[in-house]
Amino acid sequence: MEPRETVEWILVLLAGMAALATLARQLRVPYPILFVLGGAALGFVPGAPRIGIPPDLVLLLFLPPLIYDAGVFIPLRDLRAQAWAILALAVGLVFATMASVAVVAYLAIPTLSWPAAFVLGTIVAQTDIVVALAIVERLPVPARVLTIIEGEGLFNDATSLVLYRAAVAAAVAGSFSLAAASVAFAVAAIGGVAVGLAVGWLAAGVRRHLGDPLVEITVSLLTPFLAWIAAETIGASGVLAVVTAGVYVARARFSLLPPDTRLQDTAFWEVLTFLLQGFLFILVGLQLQPVLGPLAAYAPLTLVGYAALVSGVAIVLRIAWVFGAAYLGNAVARSWSPAGERPDWRELTLVGWMGMRGGDSLVTALALPLATSAGAPFPGRDLILFLTFGVIFCTLLLQGLSLAPLIRALGVSGDEADREERMAWQHLTHTALAQLQALAGEPWVPAQAADRLRLHLEHRVKDFTRPSDQSHRLEHAGARRLRREVLAAQRREAIRMRDRGIINDAVLHRVERDLDVEEVALEAEN
Repeated sequence: MEPRETVEWILVLLAGMAALATLARQLRVPYPILFVLGGAALGFVPGAPRIGIPPDLVLLLFLPPLIYDAGVFIPLRDLRAQAWAILALAVGLVFATMASVAVVAYLAIPTLSWPAAFVLGTIVAQTDIVVALAIVERLPVPARVLTIIEGEGLFNDATSLVLYRAAVAAAVAGSFSLAAASVAFAVAAIGGVAVGLAVGWLAAGVRRHLGDPLVEITVSLLTPFLAWIAAETIGASGVLAVVTAGVYVARARFSLLPPDTRLQDTAFWEVLTFLLQGFLFILVGLQLQPVLGPLAAYAPLTLVGYAALVSGVAIVLRIAWVFGAAYLGNAVARSWSPAGERPDWRELTLVGWMGMRGGDSLVTALALPLATSAGAPFPGRDLILFLTFGVIFCTLLLQGLSLAPLIRALGVSGDEADREERMAWQHLTHTALAQLQALAGEPWVPAQAADRLRLHLEHRVKDFTRPSDQSHRLEHAGARRLRREVLAAQRREAIRMRDRGIINDAVLHRVERDLDVEEVALEAEN
């Protein structure tokens, strides 16, 4: 396409993303599903673009910022607490899925060779953290389940990519070295963590000396790309490097950034994440038409059957693995501590059902070489592409659409984080009262301001300790409505003052920002 036409189609895709996201919210459907379906439908429209971005470029553009954003906000304490579960899924399940899919695909599909079957297994073994987080964003998922899914999605890419490269090398060269693959895995893991620590330390040091929010946000945007490129250059895991850098920066984020910069930084990453996710999901859908083209020799029902079989193996194996690993780990733990907590079967069911595949799998499939070292076509490349697309579609539609009903049926909730947040605010409020008491005698402290602040803090303490009966909730609902009405009146008056020339637009923007922050804080209390 011509450059102008490319820009026009990008604007069309942006408009489509906005429309589909709005429709998804109204239908209460996870927006990644509508994005993929919309992209697939667009691919069959006459004159639609054939977007062929090189897979390496897709990996570089999309994965680093998305993985970094997830790494910054993942709770490190909970990550350590769920280390066994995450390790079992991110390493053990990836190996098991690769082997199981390879065996079943080789036995069931006559045209698929052993090397091609193992390549397929490595591609569909990786779950997609971007898909998982986008789907569960507004669902009441227990914090422990969310941590496991986030941790698995952050770390299983490293395992699957090492296996993928080894399997592709074996298919291209016709040979496989277990020793070389083991060394590559160790180098990728250790090197990725080392690079991530170095980049995270460098980024934190640089941002500590900056005073411009725009420059600081620019540095935060560059950080994941620097970690990815540096790690991939030395043969280490770019995924682990980005995750490690994100976790490192997250530990220093609140001491590094002033409040206004944090607000801008958070808003910037929310918008960027949405745009990248949307483009990635639509690109996934757009690949359906090109993938089907070279498979005209296969009967449609045969292809659907193959895709359903591979998807079924991946889904069933995951559920069995989650329960088996959980109870095995619990048995080991109880041998050391008989009072250990038993696994919750409802949470295990959720973890087992949240194995959605996405853009990661499709990008690695598109990156397959066209030919072997002998010059022959890469074995089963077109079929591998279709089966990968089939697994993505199946897991997105089947598991993604059924996740909300499953959560309701299991009766689980995500209120652990709410309870912990209330506890934290209660403690912080007592800390504030103690600090106020310590400062009350200072000559620079206005007595009336101190009294007003003490009354406000004491009222907050009562709110935290008062029983949450229905009348109390109604009282708070009325108070929140009153505050919203006051904020709305202030906003209308600020706009009126601007319209009458009393204040200029720059002042209005600053006033609106403060009102918006207060309203956001009010909604967060809801």
